[in-house]
Amino acid sequence: MKVKTNISPKFQETYAIICSDALNEEVEEAVAMLSHQSQPIVVLDRERQVILKPADIYMVKVEGRDVFIYTKQHRYLSRKRLYSMKEQVPDLLQISKSTLVNKAYLDCFEPGFSGSLLIKLENGLSDYVSRHYLPAFKKYLGL
Repeated sequence: MKVKTNISPKFQETYAIICSDALNEEVEEAVAMLSHQSQPIVVLDRERQVILKPADIYMVKVEGRDVFIYTKQHRYLSRKRLYSMKEQVPDLLQISKSTLVNKAYLDCFEPGFSGSLLIKLENGLSDYVSRHYLPAFKKYLGL
């Protein structure tokens, strides 16, 4: 994607124009990222509610019927669904049916079983990229 900026005092308000031949995933991601208002995320830590910034999230994972949000050192319970987290935090990349990871905290990856990849995050968490989500993951990495 090409990016062009035009900075001038004649502009009263900041706006973006996206030109494309079709509405595709790249355009939808750009629109979501540009229109995203960084909202805090309320999670549960035992008996208290904690407010997280989207940038604090390393991984979001469904375990059983619960959705857990992992930060650098903690695990919190969320009342939100996985798809809702993906919409609210555009930096999250889906790697399996039950897991989202923050693109900013990817550390390394290695081959896994049956054509999957094992990714590791900067805080030591790891999970597999399923074959279904592998093409999008490789596209993100430019592979």
